[in-house]
Amino acid sequence: MNDTPSLPDGYEFSADPARIDAARVHHWLSTDAYWALGRSREKQDRAIEGSLNFGVYASVSGEQVAYARVVTDRATFAWLCDVYVDPGVRGKGLGTALVAAVREHLRPYGLRRVLLATHDAHGVYEQVGFRALERPDRWMALHFGE
Repeated sequence: MNDTPSLPDGYEFSADPARIDAARVHHWLSTDAYWALGRSREKQDRAIEGSLNFGVYASVSGEQVAYARVVTDRATFAWLCDVYVDPGVRGKGLGTALVAAVREHLRPYGLRRVLLATHDAHGVYEQVGFRALERPDRWMALHFGE
């Protein structure tokens, strides 16, 4: 896709795991993200450790304002998850730009597919090329509980 959304002025994307504010990410997800409510800090730290991590940061202060992570083998498959934008900066296109930047970061791996699950943000993901599963009847899930 050539129409990659760019971050608004004053924000920057980074794939540097050292920049992730793990305490902030844990607070966001465990208190405000429907898919991760109540997630323990220990579990969140393990998730960060086992994933590629991405952030959007305020250029001047360096404060993290958005987060996403990807679980991948870096060869055939990836799972985009925990995409979150701080409520104070929503509505500026940061979520769409973050997902587009993640997509471009993953492109050189030559992955066959990148999946995600969303309850309410289909439009954000469609803007960067995600589509509903063509054959959902071919997919299954193993649930160990929440």
